[in-house]
Formats: sequence, structure tokens, C-alpha cells
Amino acid sequence: MKIMFICTGNICRSAMAEAMLKKMLRDKNIENIEVCSSGIYADTGDIPTENAIEVMQENYNIDLSRHRATNIKESQIEKMDLILCATLFHKMAVVQFYPELRDKVFTMKEYAGLSYEGKNFDISDPWGYDKRVYENCAKEIQECLEKIVERII
Repeated sequence: MKIMFICTGNICRSAMAEAMLKKMLRDKNIENIEVCSSGIYADTGDIPTENAIEVMQENYNIDLSRHRATNIKESQIEKMDLILCATLFHKMAVVQFYPELRDKVFTMKEYAGLSYEGKNFDISDPWGYDKRVYENCAKEIQECLEKIVERII
């Protein structure tokens, strides 16, 4: 199975989700799932934000410093089995760019079963905010990923 996370710049949310899921799968000795990420408006080669790097290292013991952003148009999105977006906007953009992938595209919360009537589908963008906002964002992603892992394995 091949999973891709999508956000705007691929330097915060999708990068953190990719790194977290890879670690969760490694910790469970699951090797048959490939994980990557990209951004709708990413500048390929961009580095993650300092706060993303620090929060992932300090709170999850994950080194995000080697991650480099990938623009969705330069990604392998057509080869993915599951595409998980940070927001409803990202989901709609992916479906607009790649209508043939419609059945494989979800928000993270939607696929995790954490979005329902009256509840927000989005994981808010921490870009430009302080470390506490990044920590809250990472917790939200982790909550989604725990449910997603249960669903995919």
C-alpha cells in the first residue's frame, strides 16, 4: 500500500504526518506500506519550519530536518492507494487536479473517522505561529494517525 499526505507547502502538516506514520509503522514492524507527502503549493526542496523540526524532535523523537518539500505536480500521486489531506480545501484541490483519483482522496480526519456532522474536517495550518500551535497540530495529527493505523493494518 502507498499513502501520501497532502497539505499546502509540505513543510509542516503533511511532513509531520509522513514522519509520524513512518515511525508508527516501523515501531509495529510493518514494512509493506510506503508513506510520502507533498504540497499543493510546495516549492520542491523547501525545508520544514524550525518549529516543525523542534516539535517532532522534542515530542516524538523524530528527526524531520532531512525532509524536503515536494510539489504535488512533481510527486508520484498517480501511484498512490490512499491520499490523505490536511483540509477539505486540499481534498477538493487534489480531486480537481486528479479527478481519476477521487475515490482515494480523504481528509485525515475523515479517513480516521474523526470528522462528522458539525465537526471540523481540517487540521489547521500552524505555519507562522508559535511552537505551542505546532504541538497542538502534531497532537491532532497523531490522534488521526492512531485511528488510521488501526484501519489500514
